[in-house]
Amino acid sequence: MHEMGIAMQIVKIATAAIPNDAAGHPITRVNIKVGKLTAIVPDSLRFCFDIVSQETPLAGASLAIEEVAVKAVCDDCQHQWTIAGPVFVCPLCESPHIQLISGRELDVDSIEIAD
Repeated sequence: MHEMGIAMQIVKIATAAIPNDAAGHPITRVNIKVGKLTAIVPDSLRFCFDIVSQETPLAGASLAIEEVAVKAVCDDCQHQWTIAGPVFVCPLCESPHIQLISGRELDVDSIEIAD
């Protein structure tokens, strides 16, 4: 389960991002963006986050996960599209020469702090 290691890194990054003037205020939510190609199971990541965030400033915070679609651009015709299935060829010109432009993200987007 690689979600545990990822959850540990999210806690580390989010904790480091807490502003000094917010010390002592509860963190209510950590917002992340996860690309569909990362092979992360959202429920498993939330479970691991709940475990590793205990006894940290993030204890009790929820983990909001925004899934990022897999998008590509064709190197030959420059067509951009969202990939919905396992076929990685341009739907316009059928070229296999494509570049992925999203879908592999794993970013801590923001943290929400109670007043």
